[in-house]
Amino acid sequence: MKSYGKELILDLHECDDVFTRASINKYFEDLCLLIDMKRCELYFWDDVGVAEEEKQTQAHTKGTSAVQFILTSNITIHTLDDLKKVFVNIFSCKDFDSDLAANHTEGWFGGKVVKRMEIDRI
Repeated sequence: MKSYGKELILDLHECDDVFTRASINKYFEDLCLLIDMKRCELYFWDDVGVAEEEKQTQAHTKGTSAVQFILTSNITIHTLDDLKKVFVNIFSCKDFDSDLAANHTEGWFGGKVVKRMEIDRI
């Protein structure tokens, strides 16, 4: 069957504390340049601007989620600040170097990839 793209799924643990919007935006910028993807819209979901009593406080929900749309699909990220974990999905109909993307992600967040999976979309 013909492949219509692939998805790289990365789970990182023991990350440095670089989970700000600015840092995540720069990660997307650098990653897209590195794997030759055209950036489109970027959206964040986090506690920025949220009333104190409505902020997430549990370790497994406190963090930032973001979707970086790219011309050929999207890159998503979910951080767990207190647990120092990052979860990244890179999906594109355009091929990209998975090793380059994984190494860049690991280096950017200073963590260790504890789970890596690639899925061919058919």
